[in-house]
Parts: sequence; C-alpha cells; structure tokens
Amino acid sequence: MAYERIQRESLGELATRALQSYGLDAESANLTSEILVLADMFGLHTHGVSRVQSYGERLLIGGINGQAEVRAERCSPAIGKVDGNNAIGPLVGQVALQQAMSQARETGVGAVFARASNHFGPVSPYSFLAAQQGFASFICSNASTTIAPWGGKEARLGNSPMGFGVPNPSGEPFLLDMALSVAARAKIRRALEAGTSIPETWATDRDGRPTSDPAQALKGFLLAIGGHKGYGLALAVDLFAGLLSDAAYLTHVQSWSENPEVPQNLGHFFLLIDTQRLGSAEWLGERMQDFAHILQSTPASDPQNPVIVPGGIELKKYRDALVYGVEVEAGVLEHLQQRAV
Repeated sequence: MAYERIQRESLGELATRALQSYGLDAESANLTSEILVLADMFGLHTHGVSRVQSYGERLLIGGINGQAEVRAERCSPAIGKVDGNNAIGPLVGQVALQQAMSQARETGVGAVFARASNHFGPVSPYSFLAAQQGFASFICSNASTTIAPWGGKEARLGNSPMGFGVPNPSGEPFLLDMALSVAARAKIRRALEAGTSIPETWATDRDGRPTSDPAQALKGFLLAIGGHKGYGLALAVDLFAGLLSDAAYLTHVQSWSENPEVPQNLGHFFLLIDTQRLGSAEWLGERMQDFAHILQSTPASDPQNPVIVPGGIELKKYRDALVYGVEVEAGVLEHLQQRAV
C-alpha cells in the first residue's frame, strides 16, 4: 500500500472541504477533521481521514444527519449529557469532550454521557486533546455487535473502544487506546486474502467454536480479550456508554454496514479529572517521568524490542508527522482531493 506525506494543516483543510462536500457546515467539518487527522498522525490509518468516504456515504443517504444540532446540557455541576441528534460521530465526541472539560475546570471532575451518535473514531485523539489541557481521562464508546457473550454463539455485544489518558507536564502523556477483542476483523480479512490461518484465540465459527480458519471466523464472532474477563469489561463499557447515556446498547445498536441508512444511536462516555486540583505541574511531571523511567528501564527479554509505555509508539509517529508530514494512503488522499472542490 502506497503512502504519501502531507503537512498537517493541508491535510486538515482537505478533509474539512471534503466533509463539507458531503453536507457538513464548516465548523462541524473542521471539528471532525481534527480527530481524523490526529488519528493518522498517530498511525491509526483505519480510523483516520480514510473514514471521510464511509462517513460521507452515510451522510448522502441520510444515515447520518449532516445538519444536526448537537445539544449539551448539565444535569448537575459535574455531570452533563449530550444529544448528538444523529450527527457525525467525531463532532458529537468533540462537543462531549468540550463539555466534560468545562465541567472539570469548574468542579474538578466532569462526566458526560452522549447519545444519538455514530462511529466517533479512535479514543486516543480525545485523550490527547484532554491531556494537553491538563486533564486525566477515561473515555469509551459502544459499537455494533460483533462479539458473542462468553459461552454463547450469537453476537450480542460490540467490540467497544475504551481508553485512558494522563497528562505529563514534563514530557509525553500516557495514552492507552484499545478495543476489547483479541484481534480486529480487518486482521482476519487480511489473513483470508493472504491464504494464511489465524490463532484460535482470535475468533470462533458461527457455532461459537474457536477456529483457525479466517473464512469461518468471518462468519462467526470475535473473541474478547481475557476470555470471560474481557466479556465483562465490554459489558461495563456498554453500560456506561450505551445504557446510562440513554443510547442504544447491545443488540439495539444498528450496524452501519448492514443498515447504513439507519441511525446507529451509539453512546459515548467521557470522564475527565482536572489534575491541577491534585498538585502542581512540577509535582505531576516528576512523578510521571519517574513512572515512565521505572518501566522503560526494565531489562528487555528481546533487546530488539525494549519495554515501552502505552502511547509511546503513537506519539513518536505524531512527532514525525509534525516534522515530515502526515502519512496518508495514496488512494485516500486522491479521494479527498476529488471531493475538496
């Protein structure tokens, strides 16, 4: 797959104009493109500006409301709700993030429950933006069903993303961004295309039996990380992001691939903590640097693969993108250029 490099500002302008061509206003398109461009800067290309086309196709058929008014309200000093009105997901995520930060600045903690949303990209861009403002975060979203309950043979819960972030005034923040399946369906598709088998820990066939055959796995279900523990964690994410947010949950979530014209009603949950309420920037910076040093100084079992702190690989790619430009797949860039008229 051929990649080209483009400066961050230029890529953002292209993505914004391309999203406008699908019906978004300038502000909504700009807020959306900020999340997608950050994803590409982190090397998360499956969730970057390549999503403009799939989001756009749903905008054109009404599966996403391009003229939606996203509404935020406070339920208490520290708790808020966001009604996405079926808007494009990263816009809903940005409004929820800003609402959570506003509450946390005033009260020390901000919890926001968002509903009536769509796929909002990866978690790490939101955690990164929060960390830059001094906020620690727990952020999660539910998703359409691809995982069977532990011991079951029908998909009833989603491969929901979740992430944590902790700011570091003296260096790079801690960023953990993960979905709750052992492997993504994209990896299984690549194995099928390559004619190779997959580990039996990745997925089951349609009868719920572990399989090494990628074709059978694609007809079956993804396996959650950690077995029954991952299943429980995925349910906890759906309870916070879906059920408590008054969004769809479990099998009530619509599949955007099977029913692209139908609103998904996804839910998101943002919990932010103002770390300045806990101590000075110097205090936190010293502790974060020591925390990272303890981990990174661990002798590596493989000298070619030293111990890293979560987020380290993504943040190195981010720094490279600032200097050399953002890597974007050539076909994706061509699509943006064609739409950005």
